[in-house]
Amino acid sequence: MEGALNSMAERADRARAALAEKPDGVVEAIAATAGVTPADVLAVLPEGAAVLAPADRWDSIWTDLTGWGEVLLIVHTEDIVLEVEGSLPAGSEGHGWFNIHGDSPIGGHIRKERCTSIAFVDRGFHGRRSCSVWFMNGEGRAMFKVFVRRDAERALIGEQLQRFEELRAKIAAV
Repeated sequence: MEGALNSMAERADRARAALAEKPDGVVEAIAATAGVTPADVLAVLPEGAAVLAPADRWDSIWTDLTGWGEVLLIVHTEDIVLEVEGSLPAGSEGHGWFNIHGDSPIGGHIRKERCTSIAFVDRGFHGRRSCSVWFMNGEGRAMFKVFVRRDAERALIGEQLQRFEELRAKIAAV
């Protein structure tokens, strides 16, 4: 047990050091530099920058997100950063998948049971505030992220930002 705690402390130290070098950089790049997972980086962000909810809150969080209008959905792997703008369809469960289809470019099938937590991330990104909801898997990586979009002046869209802050506060209060 002591070895595992030291390992966790060592991972956190590496994540903090890499984050200090690029505090507003891409979390996945910071994690790769430190040899840790994105979840390790989120864990060492300043208090309140990453508020975690248990995976069993998926349904209520997803339902709220479907009312945000057009969002930016990002899937970030080692091989691709896929960005799609659109509204999130309601979704339904069937055949072992969470299925999302509707009048939106966002659609497909998600292995909902692989989600272990949901993070509300509010941090600087390349000099600007960035707010997003990350659906995390057991490997410490984001399955996908839903971002508050920006307007033509690159400011966060006010109504979506308000929805993000309200949902985060509601989750933190539970």
